[in-house]
Amino acid sequence: MNYKITYLLFALFIISCKKPNPEEQKQNLSGYWEIKTVEMADGEKKKFSVNTIVDYLEVKGDSGSRTKVSPKFDGTFTTNGVSEDFILKIEEDSLRMYYKSPFDEWKETVIEAKDSSLTVKNRDNKIYTYSKFKKFDFE
Repeated sequence: MNYKITYLLFALFIISCKKPNPEEQKQNLSGYWEIKTVEMADGEKKKFSVNTIVDYLEVKGDSGSRTKVSPKFDGTFTTNGVSEDFILKIEEDSLRMYYKSPFDEWKETVIEAKDSSLTVKNRDNKIYTYSKFKKFDFE
């Protein structure tokens, strides 16, 4: 009996440690994302309960763009027209987003990209957790 329990616990452990598939993560990146928490490199966490700015990610193949937008009460968005383009690469079994602007170059590692949540780690080891933005509902 002890053997069966040990085997079951080991199997559950192996299944729970499965690393996310980077190809599947790509499919979940597009959309409107609002920041929920930022975990600093030292472990300190900052929570965001209200956001006036939302990140709009649009992915086409192995590239995409990130645009900061402001949601409006009528369900539309306004933007300042500035967006950051990125290239997607799979490295070391992880999905990476490589950005390049006239002023800087950087990368972010996608830790998790699900339909309703997104977690990325930047070059400063800050971990950003986002949730899908839900339009305002006044009913």
